[in-house]
Amino acid sequence: MLCFLEVMGVMVIGVCTIELQVPGSASLKDKRRIVKSVIARVRNTYNVSIAEVDHQDSWQLATLAVACVATDPGYAHGLLERVVSSLEEGRQGLVLLNYETELL
Repeated sequence: MLCFLEVMGVMVIGVCTIELQVPGSASLKDKRRIVKSVIARVRNTYNVSIAEVDHQDSWQLATLAVACVATDPGYAHGLLERVVSSLEEGRQGLVLLNYETELL
């Protein structure tokens, strides 16, 4: 009898929580427009799951959670680091305050 892990391989789930400041936002409507655009761009570019998970009622703060599934921990970590780097470059007028990556 084959072991389940031998048949399925190893699965790694990567989760990254990213805290951002949205300094150009003057209202919740502004912030939601910016964050929605960022979420769509990250999802389409990196093929990850992403959502705003905290600070929904704050005009200038946003917390995003990004998740991916892979068979290689190095790939999952690298993918999440590329997402963070793209947000850190600041082309969207965002300021990266903090982030935390976890592999499960």
